[in-house]
Order: sequence, then structure tokens, then C-alpha cells
Amino acid sequence: MKFTKMHGCGNDYIYVDGAREQISQDEKPEIVKRLSDRHFGIGGDGVIFINPSTEADFEMEMYNADGSRAEMCGNGIRCVAKFVYDKGLTDKTSISIISCGKIKYLDLTVEDGKVSTVKVNMGSPIIKATDIPVISEREEVIAEPIEVEGKTYKMTCVSMGNPHAVIFMDEITGLPLDQMGPPFENHVRFPKRINTEFVKVIDEETVDMRVWERGTGETLACGTGACATVVACVLNGLTKEKVTVKLLGGNLQIQWDRKENLVYMTGPAATVFEGEVEV
Repeated sequence: MKFTKMHGCGNDYIYVDGAREQISQDEKPEIVKRLSDRHFGIGGDGVIFINPSTEADFEMEMYNADGSRAEMCGNGIRCVAKFVYDKGLTDKTSISIISCGKIKYLDLTVEDGKVSTVKVNMGSPIIKATDIPVISEREEVIAEPIEVEGKTYKMTCVSMGNPHAVIFMDEITGLPLDQMGPPFENHVRFPKRINTEFVKVIDEETVDMRVWERGTGETLACGTGACATVVACVLNGLTKEKVTVKLLGGNLQIQWDRKENLVYMTGPAATVFEGEVEV
């Protein structure tokens, strides 16, 4: 199977042209786990298959490193756009990509014949608790207490096609996310598990963020998490609508246009290497 290793701000995935590589759906979870392993496989936060689509220009079929299916990945979808343009699968610089039935629209910036950055219309944020989903007595979960392993935090929950709990903290640098992440991810209040963002607000236009992604662990970046973070910031009156989100792997520019109720994400996409592997 031919593959391309790519990353967006260090959030790295293995990309496969699903039109060329025919793999049965039953086989994919185990193949994904094997390929994602950083010691015995290629190594990555998961695998993304790029498939033909009748509803959009392309389909993104995304899997976490543990073989579970994921609905959306902001960093991943930017790399899909780079993949299809750089490989000549499209010559358009404005494209649509569908993932789990939801279509996103992307604008590509091309330099020297290759895509360098991508702006994605990530759609409208979902803040209704039952739609995220998160178990709560409130309709919206904004600065709501949650007890995790005997400690109480305040969370703001947002879905950007996948569920996020944003936790604001005074400092995030030294947090042991390998210990803190799993109890959040598997907490009883999150029926479909949760991605958790730990956020420090620097000023009204800048935040620091670390993320624990369900099914993967801590990653260097999370595009949907950055979008959810900015929505949470605005809902809590902490920042403006346009914010630079500083991640371990780089920066993303996020804007929540509240008039249109749309979130826009702009960031880089990069190819690391290509190869072929037995599956």
C-alpha cells in the first residue's frame, strides 16, 4: 500500500489514496492501529483515507490511532487539501471535502506549485449539550463544574463535528496530560468520549493550548480543538472573535464570525515523506 506521511502543526497522519488502494472496511481498524504505532509501524496520530465522493470533491475517511473512526480533524482536512492538489487530483484552489456526512469548504494558498496554507470553513459550532453530546442539566455547558478524580474543574463544551471540553487554567506547561487526559476522555458525562483542551489565555487575541485527543492521546495540535477553544473563549468573555491559538506544533489562526455563526481556521499543511508498506 502506498502512503504519504503529512502533518498540520505536528498533528501527523498517514494519508492513503482510497481510489487506488482497495482495503475492506473490516480490515481498516487493525491496519490503522498497526500503521499508527510509532515503534512498529509508520507512526502517526491516525490514518486518513482520501476517497472519491459524489456529494463533494473528495471524502475524508479518518481513523484515530486506536482504530476508532473520527468525525472530523481540522489539521487533517488541510492536509487532504494539500494531498489532492499537489498530486494533481484537482487543479481547483477552492474545494469541498465531506467527512461523516458533513461537507467543509476549503481555500488553498499555492506557492511554487504546492499548497502551503489552507483556510477551512469549519461550519457552525454546536453548543447544545445533548448534541455535543455531554450529560448536563443545562442546555449549554459554559463554565460548568466537572469533578475528575477528586478535583473540580470548570469546562465549556463545544462540538465542531466532534466533541470538545475546554478547560481554562492559569498554567498548562507542566501538566501531566498522560495522567489527566484519560479520566476526562472516559468520564461518564461524555457518552462518546471527549477531546479535552487545556487552555491558558495570554491576551484577548492569543491563547496557549494543549490537547488530549480521544483515541490517540496528547497531540501536538488539534484543529477542531483550536476552533472549539476560541468559541469557548468568546462564550466566556475572555477573547475577541479572531484569535491566534499557540499549540505545541505551531500556530493556527481561528475566527468565529458570530454574524454568520461560522468558524474559520487557517493554518499550514506539510508533506513529510512517502513510501510503501505491506498491509
